[in-house]
Amino acid sequence: MARTALLNVMVQAAMKAGRSLVRDFGEVENLQVSRKGPGDFVSAADRRAEEIIRAELTKARPAFGLVMEESGEVEGTDGQHRWHVDPLDGTTNFLHGIPIFASSIALERQGQIVAGVIYNPVMDELYTAERGRGAFLNDRRLRVAGRMELPDMVFATGLPFIGKGDHGRTLKELRYIMPEVAGVRRCGAAALDLAWTASGRFDGYWERGLNSWDIAAGILMVKEAGGYVSDLSGKDKMLDTGDVVAGNEYAQKHLLRLLKNVD
Repeated sequence: MARTALLNVMVQAAMKAGRSLVRDFGEVENLQVSRKGPGDFVSAADRRAEEIIRAELTKARPAFGLVMEESGEVEGTDGQHRWHVDPLDGTTNFLHGIPIFASSIALERQGQIVAGVIYNPVMDELYTAERGRGAFLNDRRLRVAGRMELPDMVFATGLPFIGKGDHGRTLKELRYIMPEVAGVRRCGAAALDLAWTASGRFDGYWERGLNSWDIAAGILMVKEAGGYVSDLSGKDKMLDTGDVVAGNEYAQKHLLRLLKNVD
């Protein structure tokens, strides 16, 4: 697959950050046994990865704006382009030595996401997508799953934790969905949930209350793999609402129907 210059910049940034994260991840196991724990160490790893990505992106396109998990929003002089950057999606997994985490970078042009990269450095899985040019895993073309019946489908979601999210509504959603499907998974990294939906590992995915850097690259990934993505109202306002429902045509339609029963 021939990549554009911009996508190459994004890939290089994600992979460079990934190498840093893998080195730090190798230290987490040693820190688990300490009384203080690895929390401060992981926060530093997160910031290091973001600094690496920011440096690579701004070196290549200094006029572009940035929306970043750790550093917030930086306006660019370009006015047309913004990077959405999550240097470490799956921080809690990383903290506990669970090898499911990724760096995610998306490029927004005039309000539309036009390129995305999601890199899981432990598995060495590089997901890339450009608008109108398809989605790929390590240069292999991606397609969403072809399953059409709910009892055959496995969905992914996120679960709220202490102090975050609507626990009651989440339990109600699961009560509607679990009896209808083959399984529901909670992997702890929204970017990878979307990448794995694009690759057909999951049939669909839903979650509420996310940030643009969590989902921007993954939304494009699913669309370019032939899937459907909307917010919980069925509209294309995911980056505004922070809510996302994704899957192949049938999975996404069924998920929307089941979730509307909850509201």
